[in-house]
Amino acid sequence: MFLLIKTWRATAFGCYGYLNFTKSAFQEHSKKFNPEDMQKRIEGKNCVVTGANSGIGYATAEGLASRGATVYIVCRNKERGETALSQIRSTTGNQNVHLEVCDLSSLSEIKSFASKFSSKNVPIHVLVNNAGVLENSKTTTLEGFELNFATNVLGTFTMTELMVPLLEKAAPDARVITVSSGGMYTAPLTTDLQFAEGKFNGVEQYARNKRVQVALTEKWAETYKNRGISFYSMHPGWAETPGVAKSLPSFNTLLSRKLRTSQEGADSIVWLALQPKEMLASGAFYFDRAESPKHLMFAATGGSHTLTNSIFDRLCSMSGLSS
Repeated sequence: MFLLIKTWRATAFGCYGYLNFTKSAFQEHSKKFNPEDMQKRIEGKNCVVTGANSGIGYATAEGLASRGATVYIVCRNKERGETALSQIRSTTGNQNVHLEVCDLSSLSEIKSFASKFSSKNVPIHVLVNNAGVLENSKTTTLEGFELNFATNVLGTFTMTELMVPLLEKAAPDARVITVSSGGMYTAPLTTDLQFAEGKFNGVEQYARNKRVQVALTEKWAETYKNRGISFYSMHPGWAETPGVAKSLPSFNTLLSRKLRTSQEGADSIVWLALQPKEMLASGAFYFDRAESPKHLMFAATGGSHTLTNSIFDRLCSMSGLSS
């Protein structure tokens, strides 16, 4: 039965994705977009975008900067971050773009970054959790965590929790946007957060991680509902990015002419950052500027979200933060 369900999830995801996640699907969906939604200027707003040196993160930072925001790009590699910084400033004409260097797979670096950034006492209006990795071979960080989990889940969790005080300074207009993936449709929540059981599969681990991000968004929305912070998860569609080319070369080659651009992938992130909060649903999952289902029909993933609270508590413990 388990194999049957797993096969159905993969098949349903492939069909659903081919119909909805490609470049042509974006072009079709965009016919219903309201151009005025993206014309808002956000001078005076402070936005933090992780993983912003290339791909969707870069396009997001550029989109926010082009609308007047003060943008802090958080990058693991200083050299690539400086290149991205220079390019964004040049293309947007906005000099209020700043580089912060931090490896999101490292708890110690995240905590160091959060401490230094908090000393600026700058309210954060938008936090975009975009940094992510899909490592096909099982790799352990210096702190002892599986790399995909460390970056996509534990790093995202720790960064978000440590930014809450600065997000509260921007209340009631503060928001956190976490970039998940359609791959999460193939995976239920599991307590095996670091893939300790069975033969390691990087793609499956990535899907599991992305499911956790959606569940955490629900949990955060409930936890902070009275503190002026809203939380959204989203799926950018199938986009052609350096990360996809490196981690999924066969997929990238097979669908090369059908993949979205980074700008198309970032479109809904920027849209979520710009919309009035009363037009959005905190805790929801978004795709192509609309609320989207979190589970595919008959995929048997919905019931797994009962594990959310226990996973949240484990992440608190792992990160050294109080629950």
